[in-house]
Amino acid sequence: MAVFAIGDTHLSLSCDKPMDVFPGWQDHAARLEANWRRLVKPEDTVVIPGDISWGMDLAEAAADLRFLDSLPGKKILLKGNHDYWWVTMKKLQEAKERLRLSSLTFLFNSAAAAEDVAVCGTRGWGAEEKADGGKVIRREAGRLRLSIEQALMTGLEPVVFLHYPPFYDDGGSVCEEIYSVLLDYPIRRCYFGHLHGEKSGRYRKFTRDGITFSLVSADFLSFCPKRIEKSEGIPKNFKKQ
Repeated sequence: MAVFAIGDTHLSLSCDKPMDVFPGWQDHAARLEANWRRLVKPEDTVVIPGDISWGMDLAEAAADLRFLDSLPGKKILLKGNHDYWWVTMKKLQEAKERLRLSSLTFLFNSAAAAEDVAVCGTRGWGAEEKADGGKVIRREAGRLRLSIEQALMTGLEPVVFLHYPPFYDDGGSVCEEIYSVLLDYPIRRCYFGHLHGEKSGRYRKFTRDGITFSLVSADFLSFCPKRIEKSEGIPKNFKKQ
């Protein structure tokens, strides 16, 4: 079994939101499917950290969710800033049963075991977007903390997935509220999406304070799911700060 990640699928199979108006996005759903079927086996897991569907509600997103459900493997989904269809967990679970989406798991204030890691995380928020006084960022930081706590209860290494990057401007700008949560726990790896085009080119894999950060936006990965490395386990000397 293996764990993969790919964010920002931006599917629009039943709504008028073509992505081929952007460079490099031509036939992206077909390319994603071909790469996915080539790499992912039924026993594998794929994490999709946000911007999954352009659907404005569950009815519009249904075709996209069915498409993902039809692909090999289990899928763990997190909310992105464009996932307007994402409603309450109760309604998401009802839609999952109604649409028979047996391979999808919605992650929200929770964690999910996958192979030898515990997948955790939240949407996050932009480091520079504090027009509301930082209320949304503080709420997202709380959700991240809760998710990591749930992950630690599994006894597996907590691997964090965010939609928004915790850094901007080549690391010069930091979302301190989110980043401080990461530093409170034995986090070694953090994956994020949201960035495209020229912005994504500046975010190659890098390590800071012992945490390795990787961008997994679909176009950055050429619509090819990225395999997550095997776990090294939780440090035995870890003590929550």
